[in-house]
Amino acid sequence: MSEVFPETIRLRLSPLLVIGSSSLSFSSVFFIGRPSTMAGDQVRNKQVILRDFVEGFPKESDMYIVTGTVRLAVPEGSTAVLVKNLYLSCDPYMRNCMSNLLGSYIESFKPGSPISGHGVCKVIDSGHPKFKKGDLVWGMTGWEEYSLITAPETLFKIEHTDVPLSYYTGLLGMAGMSAYAGFFKVCSPKKGETVFISAASGAVGQLVGQFAKLTGCYVVGSAGSKEKVDLLKNKFKFDDAFNYKEEPDLNVALKRYFPDGIDIYFENVGGKMLDAVLLNMKVHGRIAACGMISQYNLKQHEGVHNLIQIVVKQIRMEGFLVFGYYSQYPEYLEMVLPQIREGKIAYVEDISEGLESGPAALIGLFSGKNVGKQVVAVARE
Repeated sequence: MSEVFPETIRLRLSPLLVIGSSSLSFSSVFFIGRPSTMAGDQVRNKQVILRDFVEGFPKESDMYIVTGTVRLAVPEGSTAVLVKNLYLSCDPYMRNCMSNLLGSYIESFKPGSPISGHGVCKVIDSGHPKFKKGDLVWGMTGWEEYSLITAPETLFKIEHTDVPLSYYTGLLGMAGMSAYAGFFKVCSPKKGETVFISAASGAVGQLVGQFAKLTGCYVVGSAGSKEKVDLLKNKFKFDDAFNYKEEPDLNVALKRYFPDGIDIYFENVGGKMLDAVLLNMKVHGRIAACGMISQYNLKQHEGVHNLIQIVVKQIRMEGFLVFGYYSQYPEYLEMVLPQIREGKIAYVEDISEGLESGPAALIGLFSGKNVGKQVVAVARE
């Protein structure tokens, strides 16, 4: 990790990334060229760069890898932290950031700059009183080996290391909080209720299903392969599951699994699945809209035709952003950590090795290649 590259020095800064009501600014700093005379060792810094804004289905070639060097010290007088990225999270929302967004809750990636996302990191140097060298943290970071995070107050310090660090990209990070907030806070489940989850084998869906089972609900999930359906039934202990690709009529399929209707739908897909679910909701049913991955790569989004059901069945459908619930993260940890330690929560990760595998891992989300939470292992330490 001591390789340096001669010639000129260049500094690249990423734009401010705005997420909901909070913001995070990180500087993706790399030097191509001769090491500077500033304090701090120079090491290699690989980065995943967005080539240009994407329309339609993304491709690996929409991203590329560059290698430069980085100085392992924060600027003098700065309150930033310099981190070594250990694990990076692949999340469906990142597809939206690859487009030229206007009026969105999150800013677009900048073509020619590193993409960003949630990750688990080790603090290498810190100018912030809350963090010190050697601390483990999770939060927004760059898709690179090292990142200078200039708004470290948005990071979460990792206090519990008796579980795998990679869990903080999902189960103990954004995905876990999404499942917790959407199911418990938005849907207010009760024992004995019926719950349907689309994209149920993904990072969020697998947790919602298990939370629902622990609450005493009847749970069915949909997924896109036999392997994933088996996972839902055997690993995550769903009451039942089906492969939506094998169902010619989703309305008929849902009536088969929910003859008396659905109390709670955890929405991850949108499109035709949402249309069918609306026909099968119970009166006063609740829908937590977490995502709609079926629509992210379409130039023209599909229409939903059964919205009248929201009126006649008095359904409450609520979209939510996990960032609005981060203040409840300690409450979530208090609930979920004992369940993990007692073996009550199963969790499946799909880990790709090396930053170079990042583009393929991210693109694979949109064709269902991943089984469980998709993670990129940048460095294991």
